[in-house]
Amino acid sequence: MLSYTYDASQLTIQESQNGDDIEFRIHVLGGDAVDGQIKGVQHDFENNHVLTDVLFYAYKNHDYQFIVRPDFYDDFLLSLMKHRLLTGLTWT
Repeated sequence: MLSYTYDASQLTIQESQNGDDIEFRIHVLGGDAVDGQIKGVQHDFENNHVLTDVLFYAYKNHDYQFIVRPDFYDDFLLSLMKHRLLTGLTWT
């Protein structure tokens, strides 16, 4: 299993089970630059060949929801890392 860390001054991440899927609620504290990084994660999954891997919802006040299929959990965390939203990613 993967464990991750992030800069709490830039965003908050809440992870929970949503049926068979994993739900991530991300609230951006760091402004428009961090919003752009979130959009990069969205772009990664909207432009691949699987339609139901990660569902993305944007809300007011820099709130985002990602619903991730379990078989794409690692890919999602790697995308967060790639877009510098995570500060650390380790196997546990």
